[in-house]
Amino acid sequence: MDQEKKQKALKILSDHRDSKLLTQLSSCVHCGLCAESCHYYLAFREDKYIPARKVELVTSIWRRYNTFAGKHFPGLMGAHELDDLMAEELTDQLFGACSLCNRCVPHCSIGVDIAYLVRTGRAMLSEMGMVPATLQATVNAALETGNNMAIPEDEFTDTIEWMEEELTDEFGDNGPFIPLNQPGKHVLYTLNPREPKFFPLSIAAMARIFYAAGESWTLSTRMYDVTNYAFFSCNREDAAIIAQRLVDEVKAMGAARCVLAECGHGSRAFRWEAPNYLGQPFPFETLTNVELMLEYLEQGRIKVDPSKNPGVFTLHDPCNLVRSGGIIEPQRKILKASVGQFVEMTPNRADNYCCGGGGGQLAMSEYNERRMKIAEIKADQIRKTGASVVVTPCHNCVDQLMQINAWYKLNVQVKTLAEVVSDALIFD
Repeated sequence: MDQEKKQKALKILSDHRDSKLLTQLSSCVHCGLCAESCHYYLAFREDKYIPARKVELVTSIWRRYNTFAGKHFPGLMGAHELDDLMAEELTDQLFGACSLCNRCVPHCSIGVDIAYLVRTGRAMLSEMGMVPATLQATVNAALETGNNMAIPEDEFTDTIEWMEEELTDEFGDNGPFIPLNQPGKHVLYTLNPREPKFFPLSIAAMARIFYAAGESWTLSTRMYDVTNYAFFSCNREDAAIIAQRLVDEVKAMGAARCVLAECGHGSRAFRWEAPNYLGQPFPFETLTNVELMLEYLEQGRIKVDPSKNPGVFTLHDPCNLVRSGGIIEPQRKILKASVGQFVEMTPNRADNYCCGGGGGQLAMSEYNERRMKIAEIKADQIRKTGASVVVTPCHNCVDQLMQINAWYKLNVQVKTLAEVVSDALIFD
């Protein structure tokens, strides 16, 4: 272990200005009530997957270096050195066995912010250069190219032009339907890079909604990536760089609103976490496209016909949008207006289970087998609804749900919320 990097990692635990950290590190009473809330524990039934055990890995290191008893009687206090073996266990449990879904937090008997402590442990590993290689590669791609999939600008532009031609043919109108790099528009819209790479029809769906609403909007070819995978690697400096680029682009385009595409962690990382990274509030309004679509419906700017979406629809709640972001009812109001039959999963809303793709799990191929094992819980939830279509306002969740669909042979369709609204649109 690099001793200089080790000291940087330990410094995170010795910051006595962080009263929240000190409080959380010394609060867990090891009651184990968090166990049944964790999909890793429910899937494997092994003690090491209990959230409190993951917290104990971090607190045991804190005790060893920051308490009198831990320094002098480590064996009695359960205080552990930060050595190679401990670092490997931290990596396996904090990166490979936690999707940062936050479901354990409201189930804690005394309110320990377990996900916060897991993120603290990840931040320590990041300082030591021990972020799983595939996740770090995704962060590096965003830092080096401006988007997490390293899509060249000409490839992105070609995709947009293709979508533009499709919409021109559909409406018999020259548009533009997807304006690029147009300053002074009311809305700067963002995308998850998975959209231009794999799901371009999702871009077209949102363009149809903007067209129906008569919105003044644009996309930027320079900075459109709503994601921030440094939020998962927990490297605050990298996260701040990525967030600042989007802030700068909104300012440069003179947009009054930055509308975030369907991405749970992207919404949280930019809207709620980035002002903390950057140390200042945004000089523009930030909202998700979920909130925007409901606004359009309630203001009568778009009209929908639910008969255009026959079948039984159910909703998967993205953890960062719902449990950590509090955006719970807008998507339900939209679905009830846009589909013929809507059935809730059980449990739902803030108590819903993670799909298994969060916390950077989709990016970390090292843990694919484990990820698909915990996904069985979500597969069972979907089966019990009897739904033919699963809707979720998050592209990471879409990707995971599509893999669950194939792996567990659910025979359902997986759609974004914008695609459902787009399918139901009525054009005068």
